[in-house]
Amino acid sequence: MASHLLPSRLIGSRTVSAIGLGGMPLSIEGRPDDARAIATVHAALDAGVTLIDTADSYHLLAGETGHNERLIAEALRTYEGDASGVLVATKGGHLRPGDGSWTQDGSAKHLIEAAEASRLALDVESIDLYQFHRPDPEVSFAESVGALNHLLDDGVIRMAGLSNVDVEQIEQAMEITGGRIVSVQNRFSPSFRSSLGELRACADLGIAFLPYSPLGGIADAGGLGGSNPVFQEVADEHGVSAQQIALAWELSLAPVVIPIPGASRPETIRDSAAAATLELTEEQLARLSA
Repeated sequence: MASHLLPSRLIGSRTVSAIGLGGMPLSIEGRPDDARAIATVHAALDAGVTLIDTADSYHLLAGETGHNERLIAEALRTYEGDASGVLVATKGGHLRPGDGSWTQDGSAKHLIEAAEASRLALDVESIDLYQFHRPDPEVSFAESVGALNHLLDDGVIRMAGLSNVDVEQIEQAMEITGGRIVSVQNRFSPSFRSSLGELRACADLGIAFLPYSPLGGIADAGGLGGSNPVFQEVADEHGVSAQQIALAWELSLAPVVIPIPGASRPETIRDSAAAATLELTEEQLARLSA
C-alpha cells in the first residue's frame, strides 16, 4: 500500500483514509500537464491517501468527457507501490458541454449509460463507488435513484452515493434503495456551512459525508486564512497551514466525515493529508466552530 498509514474511516464496507483526494483541479481550467497531475496522485498515495474522488464531468473541452477518470486510472496503473486498496469514487448526472457551463441529466437512461462509460474510463470491472452528481429538476429524484438500484443489482457499481442533496432527499434515497446509500458528497467548508444539517443526518444514519471544496474551492483555498482569521490564528499556534486546520476541524465534526480536498501539486496534497494526524484542543475546536 502507501508508505504512510493515515487514520481511517468507513465508506460502506470499505476502510479508507480519513483524508481523500479530489481530482477535479487536475482536469478543468488551469489544470496542470499530465506529468504533474500524475505526480500529484502519486504523492497522495505516498502520503497514505486511499480515497480518490472523480467524475465524468471533470474535463475542460467538449469531447473529453471522462478526462479525469482516465487520468486517475493512468496514475494508478503507473504507481510503483501497491494501489490495490485505493477506492475510486466517481459521479454521473452533471455534464460540461465544453463551453464553461454545467448542465444536468438525471434520467435513468443517461445514468446507466454514463456509469458504463465511467467503468470503461476507469478500466475496472465494477466501480467502487458511484454517486449521483446533482438532482435534475427535469427528472424525478426517484427515477434517478432508481438507476442506482439498477447499477447495483447489475454489478456495474459496488456502492452508491449522492451529491448535492438535502436531508429529505437523503432519506428518500435510503428508502428507495433499501438502505444501500453509503455516502453523501456536499459542499462544506469554514466559509460554507449550509450542509451542516446533511452532515449531521449522515452521522445519524452512519453513512460517510464527503465535504467537497473543503478549503473553500479552487479560487479561495489559498486565501482561507485571510478570509477566516481564527483558522489562521490556530494554524499559527500549531505552526501549520490554515488549510490543515480547516481539514482537521472538519474531521472533528463527526466520525463519518472524510474531506476530499482538491490538489494540482504534490506539495498541496501532502499538506492536506497531514491534517488527519493533527490534534486540536477542545478550546481550539470551540473557537473554530463558533
